Amino acid sequence: MAMLSNLDLIRRVPLFSMLTQAQAEAISESVVKRRFRRGELIVERGRKTNSLFILLTGRARVVAADERGREVILAVLEAGDYIGEMSLIDNEPHSATVRAEVQTDVLMLGRAEFARCLPENSSLSYAILRGLVQRLRNADRQIESLALLDVYGRVARALLDMADEDHGERIIRGKVSRQDLAKHVGASREMVSRVMKDLEERGLIHTQETGSVVLRDHLVATA
Repeated sequence: MAMLSNLDLIRRVPLFSMLTQAQAEAISESVVKRRFRRGELIVERGRKTNSLFILLTGRARVVAADERGREVILAVLEAGDYIGEMSLIDNEPHSATVRAEVQTDVLMLGRAEFARCLPENSSLSYAILRGLVQRLRNADRQIESLALLDVYGRVARALLDMADEDHGERIIRGKVSRQDLAKHVGASREMVSRVMKDLEERGLIHTQETGSVVLRDHLVATA
């Protein structure tokens, strides 16, 4: 790898295949190379690195884990794949952890340099990018829920995702369809109805006369 220039390396990355020569040269002057050892974290869930990582060699796993250490693999990345673009686009922390599975060499591109490759913040294309990132984050969260949480946890997390903040309370306006909720969490309608009844009896949720559902703070610990 050391014998190749940054421009040579850029040209080998599919992500940059459509760049003009001038654009590729500008990017090549901004990237830095880094090597991660086997088992080392490239990015960590809940943190920001403010960089785009492009894999040159090696292999990495995208994982999510629960409090007991159980993991679900969301993706396996290889040379040419990239990490961190979602966080750079929406300025939110990483939604998953990425760990080097073997010794892995990457190119790192900082936030400012990455931003110059994007359309203007006010453009429609940028808005679409942010919308796609939000969908990907939701998909990651759904996969994690199905793999790591029991039905109680999945229902609780779904309710929290549906709720809006109103004067310090979390509230779902309108009746919660048990059938739709069952499809969302991958369980039977009967099971979801039992879970909802139990959450109500335990004081974790409260259904108002209007059908709106108020979520209590302790519900967070269930999700």
